[in-house]
Amino acid sequence: MAQATLAGGCFWCLVKPFTSYPGIKSVVTGYSGGHVTQPTYEEVCTDETGHVEAVQITYDSEITNFENILDVYFKTFDPTDNGGQFFDRGEHYAPAIFYHNEEQKKAAEAKIQELNEANIFDKPVITPIRPYKNFYPAEDYHQDFYKKNPAHYEQYQRGSGRKAFIEKHWGGKS
Repeated sequence: MAQATLAGGCFWCLVKPFTSYPGIKSVVTGYSGGHVTQPTYEEVCTDETGHVEAVQITYDSEITNFENILDVYFKTFDPTDNGGQFFDRGEHYAPAIFYHNEEQKKAAEAKIQELNEANIFDKPVITPIRPYKNFYPAEDYHQDFYKKNPAHYEQYQRGSGRKAFIEKHWGGKS
């Protein structure tokens, strides 16, 4: 088993795209990259813990690889905006790829270069690639939010502008 730790704004929106992908064993919402041990949602929202909302994906590396996970990941958020995502602003909504080893770092660098060369977005992809430091699971009510509150989840996807952005840039290519 291997792990990928990724941030792309609201962590609720990063779970569903991965749950039915082959080789994915689990997707946990949580907080990554900061200096506070076991932070709460309320603490992270202050932008004083250094953490961002993230997901930690455990996957079977015999079935899928980090490059495939990045393909899905980059179709879930705006990788040209590091100030938050859509109407969610602030440091804790910033995107980031937290690499667990040098291979993941190189794969992330190559994917960003590939996306920039493809000119899919109006601006360059500037998603930070940071060394993995820590990950703390979020509170239970944040786990699998799309299943627990499907109407709220869908309304959030539409109302935030995330769904329109993804459809504009990826359409049926996801």
